[in-house]
Amino acid sequence: QVQVVESGGGLVQAGGSLRLSCAVSGSIFRINHMGWYRQAPGKQRELVAAMSRSGNTNYADSVKGRFTISRNNANNTGYLQMNSLKPEDTAVYYCNANSYAMNYWGQGTQVTVSS
Repeated sequence: QVQVVESGGGLVQAGGSLRLSCAVSGSIFRINHMGWYRQAPGKQRELVAAMSRSGNTNYADSVKGRFTISRNNANNTGYLQMNSLKPEDTAVYYCNANSYAMNYWGQGTQVTVSS
């Protein structure tokens, strides 16, 4: 069984920063892509950032230059550094770990940015 646990969310003022963490544990052979998604009320879940095992990254246009994804393959952890936060970044943020044909999701962590 695989567990994905996010942490680091919270309430922050516009312009502030947060760092989200994702810990993946259990019977997982190898994490290929690791990504962060978010879902705001009334909206579809969207990709925020993703990183391949080799380090290639992909960002949503709305967060480029403000968010940075990173990961530690040795201990199956991932991070999302979020700077210059905006009210429109308010959402539940989910970590996704992809291992071949399987996708594993965490329960999400709430990020709220006040104006």
